[in-house]
Amino acid sequence: MKRVVYFYFVAIMLLFLGSCTTRNVQRVSPDQQIDLSGRWNDTDSKQVAEAMINQVLGEIWIDNFRQANNSNKPVLIVGLVKNKSHEHISAETFIKDLEKAFIKSQRVRLVQAGDKREELRGERADQQDFASAATTKKWGLELGADFMLQGTINSIVDSYKNEKVVFYQVDLELTNLETNEIVWIGDKKIKKYISN
Repeated sequence: MKRVVYFYFVAIMLLFLGSCTTRNVQRVSPDQQIDLSGRWNDTDSKQVAEAMINQVLGEIWIDNFRQANNSNKPVLIVGLVKNKSHEHISAETFIKDLEKAFIKSQRVRLVQAGDKREELRGERADQQDFASAATTKKWGLELGADFMLQGTINSIVDSYKNEKVVFYQVDLELTNLETNEIVWIGDKKIKKYISN
């Protein structure tokens, strides 16, 4: 009987102690840099986007294309950015920032890629059967891309006892779709020292 009472007393104390700890949540600015784990985070994504935007939009490839093509803006499509790092990294966060910068710059044109393009084509197919003839969008009028942006995310981890250095490198390449010529290569490197 004493064991049962003791067990209940310990269980109640654990519940009481567990309820005493509170979690504090605060809203912070999305621009505030917070590193909790040392892994890839929103600050890294933002730094990559800013570096790549400055590089790709500041290079001569745009002017070269326009001179050779009656001042027409180049049309870009964003391909895959493969994560070859040691951790899960979503490239979509900095890719969306890049796409937004492309559109805002008005120096290039951007077309949809991948699943979104297939969804658009599915809608166009549905319109052939269900929309009025006056509003049905025609096949074969998509804007063809001149260049494709592709890349990789790599990492190197060096650790000893309670110290660790993590190095990330994001490489992007812009390739002419007609000639396979690489017209631009950009990279951003991030290095973190983590100690316990």
